[in-house]
Parts: sequence; C-alpha cells; structure tokens
Amino acid sequence: MELFIGPSKHQPFDSDGTIPSYHLHNFEHANISLTFFVYASFSILFDKIIPSTLTQNGLTLFLGAVAFGQELLLFHLHSTDHMGVEGQYHWLLQVIIFSTFVTTLLGIPFPKSFLNSFVRSYSIMFQGIWMMVIGIMLWTPEFIAKGCFINFEEGHKVVRCHNKEALERAKSLVNIQFSWYLVGITVFTLSLYLVLVNFFRENVEYFSLISKFHEEEDLFEDVEAQKKKLVNHIGEQKRFVEMGKRENN
Repeated sequence: MELFIGPSKHQPFDSDGTIPSYHLHNFEHANISLTFFVYASFSILFDKIIPSTLTQNGLTLFLGAVAFGQELLLFHLHSTDHMGVEGQYHWLLQVIIFSTFVTTLLGIPFPKSFLNSFVRSYSIMFQGIWMMVIGIMLWTPEFIAKGCFINFEEGHKVVRCHNKEALERAKSLVNIQFSWYLVGITVFTLSLYLVLVNFFRENVEYFSLISKFHEEEDLFEDVEAQKKKLVNHIGEQKRFVEMGKRENN
C-alpha cells in the first residue's frame, strides 16, 4: 500500500518509468509483504490439496523460512541509513527475525518439538510488537529522543540528531527500550503458558496431527484387512457347505 498511497502521484515510478532512489525502501518493504503473501497462499493450498503429512508440514515451514530469510536479508541490506536511530531499531529487529528464521528451519527436522514451536511463536509476536514500536517511536514527534528531530529527506521522514552525543544517547535509549520489551514479553508469554497449563492440567492432551493422521491411516488399513479376512472366511464356509451338499447327494 505504501507504493501507491504515500506518493503524491499515487504510483512509485518516475516519469521515465524507473524507480527513484527515495522509493527503494518502499519496494523493499513491498517485497517482504509479497513473500509473506506467497507463503500464506501456498499454505492454504497445501491444507486443501495435500493431506496432513510430514511433507506438507515440511513444505509449509520451508516457505516460512524463505519468507523470514528474505525479510532478514532485506532489512540487513536495507537502502535506509543504518547509522542513525532508525538503523539501531532495524539492527535489533534483525536479531528477532534471525531467531524466527532459525526456529522455522528447525521445525522441519523437529516438527514435534514444543519448545521450538514456543520460541518461534514468541519471536514472531516479538517481531510484530517491535515493528509497531518502530512505527510509533520513529515518526511521532513527541517520542523523539532529546537532541534529535524528524527531518524530511529524499521523499521520506528520517530521525536526525544535532550531534554525536545526542545520537549515541538516542541509540542507548533504543537498546534500553528493547531490553524492557524483551523482559516484558518474556514474562507475559511464560505467565500465559503457566496459567493455561494450570487451567487445562487435567483436560489437556497433546498429540501430533501427523502421527494422528498415520494412526487413522493404519486403522483404516486394519479395517480393510479385517473385511478381507471376513470375506475370505465367509467364502470358505460357503465352499465347505457346497462340498457337504455334493457329498450328501
């Protein structure tokens, strides 16, 4: 949406059809969204077409790893300045994305690992919260660190500081803020886990959807085998009765 709503001409291209330098970061953000759209679309298709198997689970996680991997790469190679306050926010965001990327990859060989799934969910939630924090703290004038200001450069707003001391102070505040959110989200997720475990202690029963599918498949095969045995048994009884009738005749 930022490609068409933000620009005054409601389109991101220059008059000669090229991409202007001040819109490069918009295309980078759009590519991240596009990859997640592909991931979500194919995940829905897999659910509808492919039965719940290890293959489907692995392919879905592979697509997720591709999406998070590209997100990590684009934020690492972001065209926006990495040296300022925004760069500090982005650098810390990369740490969260990396943990999501790694746990998504680990989900392929370890699909039944609760701890890996828990950490992946934790990092995805942290990633979303930190992105909202970036949007609020970077472009709300009231939240800009002392000694810094919002400046309009090359078609978009950036945070600049009056001197190096103000810049270092602003970066330190970002680090402190990240630490607070890290502790807060950790306390929240673990507390929620303990509450849910305590609430469902007697009723909860974890099972793997993949193993359940295989169990149902095995049960179906057992039923079919029993049907065949029953048919064969009935056939043998009929033949035995017919042979008895022939002998009596």
